[in-house]
Amino acid sequence: MTTRRAAIILAAGKSSRMKSSRSKVLHPVGGRPMIEWVTSLARDAGVENIVCVVGEGNADVRAAAEGLGLEIAVQEPQQGTGHAVQCAKAALDGFEGQVVVLYADTPLISGPTLKRVFEAFDTHAMSVLGFETDAPAAYGRLVTNGNELQAIVEAKECSEEQLKIELCNSGVVAASAADLFSACDRVTNDNLKGEYYLTDIVEILRGDGKSATVVHASEAEVLGVNDRRDLAQAEAAFQALMRKNAMVSGVSLKHPETVFFAYDTVLEPDVTIEANVVFGTGVTVKRGATIHAFSHLEGAVVGEGANIGPFARLRPGTVLAENTKVGNFVETKKAVVGKGSKINHLSYVGDAELGENVNVGAGTITCNYDGYNKHKTVIGDGAFIGSNSSLVAPLNIGAGAFLGSGGVVTTNVPDDALALARSRQVNKDGWGSRFRAVQEKLKAKKS
Repeated sequence: MTTRRAAIILAAGKSSRMKSSRSKVLHPVGGRPMIEWVTSLARDAGVENIVCVVGEGNADVRAAAEGLGLEIAVQEPQQGTGHAVQCAKAALDGFEGQVVVLYADTPLISGPTLKRVFEAFDTHAMSVLGFETDAPAAYGRLVTNGNELQAIVEAKECSEEQLKIELCNSGVVAASAADLFSACDRVTNDNLKGEYYLTDIVEILRGDGKSATVVHASEAEVLGVNDRRDLAQAEAAFQALMRKNAMVSGVSLKHPETVFFAYDTVLEPDVTIEANVVFGTGVTVKRGATIHAFSHLEGAVVGEGANIGPFARLRPGTVLAENTKVGNFVETKKAVVGKGSKINHLSYVGDAELGENVNVGAGTITCNYDGYNKHKTVIGDGAFIGSNSSLVAPLNIGAGAFLGSGGVVTTNVPDDALALARSRQVNKDGWGSRFRAVQEKLKAKKS
């Protein structure tokens, strides 16, 4: 029989150190709000009930948690982590199974690590996630005897000997629902801060004859975010992990430290990424594609063998087929580009559908917006769009059609036709010399 699992996500903090109009757990790491990271972590671990503990003052957190489908418990006033867990007790009334306590401001714990936290129940009644650091500072210390966890001591309560311990508390604990709430009911606030420490439940449960153990995590995984500096550190840790994973999976990063990923970036093997490339959310790059320097991609699919940039911007809704080219200073948006088609330079293609082997000349734009609505441009297979063309949507350009350079095209072009949409050139002999003579006289009068 599979053991049921629940999670309590603590998110009631006032976020004062972030100095932000947004609660801190809504700030993103890798393009994803921290509370979403933790919610996804719990669900991926098979958690069926998730309770988010919020404060009365952070309505934005409550709204976000409800949007994620979480149950809500309110902690007011905030009297410590033990009190926060007690506030979630009613929401889990009748639940029988394992409960893990997570933190909405600790976004980078991995799925395998949380799995080990639950697996520790095979031999112990309680598990605590710990980490080692050379700078323990204000972290609570984990006092152990072999594999047994004896106590968690808050830094302000530590003796001089305990302060030398490098094994620290991440805050993440797990126990059965019965043990967790029974122990929390017995936690007191007889300490220097006058708060109810969740950490006290270790000694309480040990007093009941039950054992506790430590599950080890890397320091980067358990980074908690309190201010903008912490947020930057969490982002850096996330980016370092994504870069490593990309290269291990067969992606070439020419200058890894300058490439930035989103949480859902997908890069297939044999993709090459040059320097200073930024991936927003929703990007997939398929095998053999190259992303040249200084390109920005968001909400886009890049096909096999495609060639992007440098200085290209792919916006949401861009779908590029195999062996396509989107060159330097080209921007695309809601553009589906067929196999082998090229938009080489200095162009904007939005709300458009291009067939196969289309060539779009430099300086071309699709005029997709009339001030009220967006309109679509459709270009057939093998069409040739001359440089500096303005394609005024809605517009259909037939397969194999040619557009002369410099045209403003406002009506549909049939298959294999040549469209010329510019005025006939007129040369006025001697006009230049006459113009200069007049201007020189005017300049002389002014001086």
